[in-house]
Amino acid sequence: MRRLSLSSRLALLFAACTAVVSLFAGVLFSRASEAHFIELDQQLLDGKLIGLRRALHDVQSSESEVRLADELSQQADLSLRITGSDGQRWYDSSARLPEKLPHIPGLSTLNDGGTDYRVLNAPLFVDRPDSPQLTLLLDITHHQHFLQRMQHLIWLTVGLSALATALLGAWAARSGLRPLRSMSAIASSVSAQSLNARLPEENMPSELTELAHSFNAMLGRLDDSFQRLSAFSADIAHELRTPLSNLLTHTQVTLTRPRPIEDYREALHSNLEELQWMAQLVNDMLYLAKADHGLLTPKRESLELAEEVDVLLEFFAPLAEDSRVTMSREGNAQMEGDRSMLRRALSNLLDNALRFTPQEGHVRVRIVENAQSLRMDIENTGIGIPQTQLPRLFDRFYRADPARREGSSEHAGLGLAITRSIVRAHGGDITCTSDSQWTSFTIRFDK
Repeated sequence: MRRLSLSSRLALLFAACTAVVSLFAGVLFSRASEAHFIELDQQLLDGKLIGLRRALHDVQSSESEVRLADELSQQADLSLRITGSDGQRWYDSSARLPEKLPHIPGLSTLNDGGTDYRVLNAPLFVDRPDSPQLTLLLDITHHQHFLQRMQHLIWLTVGLSALATALLGAWAARSGLRPLRSMSAIASSVSAQSLNARLPEENMPSELTELAHSFNAMLGRLDDSFQRLSAFSADIAHELRTPLSNLLTHTQVTLTRPRPIEDYREALHSNLEELQWMAQLVNDMLYLAKADHGLLTPKRESLELAEEVDVLLEFFAPLAEDSRVTMSREGNAQMEGDRSMLRRALSNLLDNALRFTPQEGHVRVRIVENAQSLRMDIENTGIGIPQTQLPRLFDRFYRADPARREGSSEHAGLGLAITRSIVRAHGGDITCTSDSQWTSFTIRFDK
């Protein structure tokens, strides 16, 4: 069975609500009208009862029947029956009165042969227990017909109101849901080649503005991710093209003619270097893929950051001496983390700092701890990084040095991306600032 559309559901809901409200109002009006008629009939019969008691005060008087006729002649739809205390019928003002009448004291309603009566039973003499009984009958057939017509009108009004509300509700719902259809049309047009479509937020209703903003933000993230993925695929092909080309060329040249065994050994060693670099590149890519999927789970062990940094500074000391670069460390702190992962991140930063620090330059590591956070600054002197390149510095395969943009057996531009993944896996963040004298990478862990 086909599901109802949202417009149809709203239209039916509007119709049902209108029908319920109209029916409730109609029933209240019908009950109020009926109560009003009963009250009027009660007042009329009470007034006639007083007049009849006055006219029949002396039942033996010869003028009583004349006065009784005068009282009844003033109300054409009013009839009277007088019965004795023993139940014997004394008098009927009309020959068409029902044979059996209710004996309940007070006001009641009777239907006889299609005629409706309001019946009032009362004693002629209130202070006498053997008083004759007066039974006043008021023909209310026209009242009942009015109430029946009103009930029919109520049902007709309920039906017409529900129908009109359903039609108007469908129109209103369709008009109100036009922005959703626009969103649906834009969403159906989105593809890998057209991720730049956006919803016009300024024309959206206030209830849909936030949804449109979230939808546009989602498209923006998808567009950015797709662009990064496309660039990433191109970068991988670009990085692997040079070593594969070197391997093919070197192997083809080696096989062009018979050579001494040493030449083959040298060719294999050269190919091994390229293959090792390609294997390292694949390992780094797998590492970043695990980080993207939240699969990096660092071990938690207590670390003395000063000791960890000193071990790395000692490792890079020979390279620093060759470049005549001085290295230093300031401060100390403790933290819970994975020793091997943090050493890899710090090694990448120190390696970058040494490669881009001029001779007689300085590389320093500062560890600062306070009540809110723990911070490590890896700084080096040099010409600095242009501000336009800072936002992309942690992108994969991005290298700020134009001279190192071709495939290399040493650096593929993944070090900083791996460093950021390690820092984020530990719940921290890394940023970079640079000016004409110092370049600083700041790692921050909030407590």
